[in-house]
Amino acid sequence: MLKFSLKGLLAFCLVATCVQAQEPQPSKPEKEHEWLQQLVGEWETHGKMDAAPGQEAFECHGSETTRSIGGLWVVAEGEAASMGMSVESVLTLGYDPAKKKFVGTWIDSMFNHLWHYEGTLDESGTVLTLLTEGPNFTKPGEMAPYKETLEFKDKDHKVFSSYTQVDGEWVKFMTVEGKRVK
Repeated sequence: MLKFSLKGLLAFCLVATCVQAQEPQPSKPEKEHEWLQQLVGEWETHGKMDAAPGQEAFECHGSETTRSIGGLWVVAEGEAASMGMSVESVLTLGYDPAKKKFVGTWIDSMFNHLWHYEGTLDESGTVLTLLTEGPNFTKPGEMAPYKETLEFKDKDHKVFSSYTQVDGEWVKFMTVEGKRVK
C-alpha cells in the first residue's frame, strides 16, 4: 500500500509541475501602460459642450480621481455638475499588446450605453485617440461613430475632446480640461 501511495504522490507531483509550467504568467507593463500612469491622481475638471441645433451650449465643473490597477489599467471616476444636474462617470483604459491598441470603456449616470474604446497614441506621445460607437444624439434609435482625444499639454494639464461625424467630417462637440490637484 505504501508503494501505491508513493507512486500516486510522484504522479501528482509530475502533473502539478506540468500544470504549473503551463500557467499563464502575469502581464508586465509595457511603455504604453506606463504612458497611462500619468493619468493617476486627483484632477479638477471644467467642460464645455457646444450647442446642438435648437439647444444652448453649457459648461460643467467637476473632479476626477484616477487610480492604477497593477500598472496595466487606469480607472478614472468622475463627478460633474451642470444646469442643476450631477453626472457620475467611470473611464477604464489599458493597452492590449496583441491588438497593439489602447482599449477601454466609458459609463456615466446619464446614459445606459457602455462605450467601448480602441485607439492609438500619436507619434509625439501626447495625444491618445480613441474610437467608439454610441447613440446618435441627433437621430434617436440610431448609432453613430465617435472619436475622443486625450491630450497632455503638460504633466498637470490634460484635455479630453469628443467628436462625432457629420457628413463624413469629425466635428468637436465637447471639451473637458483637467488640472492636476495632486
